[in-house]
Amino acid sequence: MGSMSIWHWLVVAVIVLLLFGRGKIPELMGDVAKGIKNFKAGMKEEDAAAADKAKEIEAKAAEAVATTQAQATTAAQPTPPKAG
Repeated sequence: MGSMSIWHWLVVAVIVLLLFGRGKIPELMGDVAKGIKNFKAGMKEEDAAAADKAKEIEAKAAEAVATTQAQATTAAQPTPPKAG
């Protein structure tokens, strides 16, 4: 009684076929496949958006470093004394 025999599975399969019909099951599986494809496409778009955002952040960081280095170089140069 604890395990399902082949006869139990056959009865379940017959009931499923009666409820959904022969044409509905392939249609249902096609819809599932389309859903999986759409999910994968969405994940690829999300990965591409994340990569673009990472590049943007990296560019801003590089610009900030360059600005800081330029300011440090300017501050390190001694100012000539005023003649007067």
